[in-house]
Amino acid sequence: MKSIMKSVGIVVISLFLVAGGKTEGSSLPAPRVPEAAAATGSGALSGKATLSGAAPAQQKVKMSADPVCMAQHKEPVFTEEVVAANGALANVFVYVKEGAKGGPYPAPTQAVVINQEGCVYRPHVFGIRVGQPLEILNSDSTLHNINAQPKQNKKFNIAQPVKGMKTVKTFDKPETAIPFKCNVHPWMNAYGHVLDHPFFAVTQPDGSFTLSGLPAGTYTVEAWHEKLGAKTQTVTLADGQTQQVNFSF
Repeated sequence: MKSIMKSVGIVVISLFLVAGGKTEGSSLPAPRVPEAAAATGSGALSGKATLSGAAPAQQKVKMSADPVCMAQHKEPVFTEEVVAANGALANVFVYVKEGAKGGPYPAPTQAVVINQEGCVYRPHVFGIRVGQPLEILNSDSTLHNINAQPKQNKKFNIAQPVKGMKTVKTFDKPETAIPFKCNVHPWMNAYGHVLDHPFFAVTQPDGSFTLSGLPAGTYTVEAWHEKLGAKTQTVTLADGQTQQVNFSF
């Protein structure tokens, strides 16, 4: 009996060390994407991302390999590669690619949170600033393995075997479209975008977005989608002006 208890203790300690010894309990906050640091301008760009033609059918996610995942969903779960309804396209990352002015902009101290809940990443697409904390949470009673594969920043591949576990990471350089995946649950994926300014947004279910606080100037604005590619537009903005910028995929 003593040898069995000793083995169990070793396993528990090992799992704790793999996760960096960071646990937060089982009561977790909802995923949050904090507001960007205050910008200096009074201009704004707003618009919508739309999809022309019929949206491809979303595929049902098969979670049968992990009963813990299945038990959390009363309704089917579908992939999020293309989320569109009534011509509106969600999960498009819209940002100022060139021409950002008024900086440097200090990184917010409030963390961006990506939550693993129901064996799905929330949010699916997010933006974060250089140097801003990224909190990776496990809200599930099952093992998740977070594998981030940036090209300009340091890669990481970490295990979170315990519900309530939290890991904090930061990125040192601007980089778009960093893929996140779970090696345990192959259907789980997300994309992070790292910028050195606050002029970015992710389109809502109705396709809408707003970039506010822009100083007067000329900007190249890019709308990025994980499957449909990227579209760019050049816009000249005056002080206090709000312009409409729409992207069609």
